[in-house]
Amino acid sequence: MPPTHAAGTDYGVDAPAVMRNLFLIGFACLFAGLLLPPVLHLGPVALHTRPSFLWPAGFFIGEALLFLLYVKYGKFRHRDFMLSKHMWHGDEQVLDVGCGRGLLLAGAAKRLTTGHATGIDIWSTEDMGGNAEAATRNNLQLEGIADRCTLVSLPAQEMSFADASFDVIVSNLCLHNIYDKPTRTQALHQIIRVLKPGGTALISDYKLTSEYADHFRDAGLNVETRWGSFVTTFPPLRVVIARKPA
Repeated sequence: MPPTHAAGTDYGVDAPAVMRNLFLIGFACLFAGLLLPPVLHLGPVALHTRPSFLWPAGFFIGEALLFLLYVKYGKFRHRDFMLSKHMWHGDEQVLDVGCGRGLLLAGAAKRLTTGHATGIDIWSTEDMGGNAEAATRNNLQLEGIADRCTLVSLPAQEMSFADASFDVIVSNLCLHNIYDKPTRTQALHQIIRVLKPGGTALISDYKLTSEYADHFRDAGLNVETRWGSFVTTFPPLRVVIARKPA
C-alpha cells in the first residue's frame, strides 16, 4: 500500500504566486463579465462583455482549481507514481534533488529499512510557499523517519558527494528552475556522476524533460518516459526514468 502522510505535516503550496494569479485573473474576469454592461462601445468597436470575460474567467478559474487539486491531492499521488518505478529492497541510498519540504524524500524514506535518504535544496520560497529547511525537518519528524534522512543545503549543480554514492535519485519540479542551460547541464552531469552503476534516476518535470532524457541517453543510460495523471497533476508532469548500466 503506498505510504500516506502523517497528521500535522505541511508540504507547502507549489508555485504559490502562479496559483494566486490564476485565481485573481479568473475572478477579475468573472466580475467584469457579470457587472459590466452587456455591450461596451469603445469608439467604433462594440465589445460584448459576457463572452469576452466569462470564457476567460472559466479558463483561469478552472486552471487554478486544477492547480489546487494537485497541491492538496495530486502531488501525493504523483509522488507514489514516481516511486513505483523502482523496485524497492529497503537498503537503498537515496538522493532527492530539490527536496523542498520533503514530500518525495519522506515517501522514499518510508520504503527503506537499512537504507538512508538524503535531500538537497537551497530552499527558495519563490518555488514553494513557506519553503525552509526547518519546515522540512519538522515534516520528517512528524512522519517518524527523521533518523533515516539527512538534509544538505546544496545546489544541484554543485554536489559534493563521491562518485557512485546513490542507488536511487529522485527529483520533482526542480531542474527547470535552473534557468541557465549550461548550469542545468552541470546538474544533470552531477546526477549521473553520483548515481551508482545499476542505479535509477527518476526525474519529473512539466517541461525540459526531453532535454533531460537526451542528456541521460548521451551519457549511456537506458531511458524511458512516463506521463503522470492529466487530471491530478497540473501542469501535466512527465517522469524520465534513467537506469545506469551495471
